[in-house]
Amino acid sequence: MEGFEKILGQMQEAQKKVQEIQQKLAQIQATGEAGAGAGAVKVTVDGHKKVLKLDIDKEFIHPEEKEVLQDLIIAAITLATQAVAEKVKEEMKQSASGILGEIPMDWML
Repeated sequence: MEGFEKILGQMQEAQKKVQEIQQKLAQIQATGEAGAGAGAVKVTVDGHKKVLKLDIDKEFIHPEEKEVLQDLIIAAITLATQAVAEKVKEEMKQSASGILGEIPMDWML
């Protein structure tokens, strides 16, 4: 039974570490920019890929440019989520190394 208790303890430690990592994800942020020198539309997302901020340069707010603006918003969100995914991946590697062994990090996201 001593081996089982050791494994159980390791699993509890790993679970605690995963919870800590999940809390850190909310603090990780990245911004994606799109359009006219990459600044017409800016989107900031957190490590959970939640959009936190959307900034649109007033120069691009015209009813006749609606489709272009929509495309820029989508591009900025895509860039921001890609950037934050890389930051999250690096944080996960650093935070989980040694504790979770070879378990794929994707299951925690």
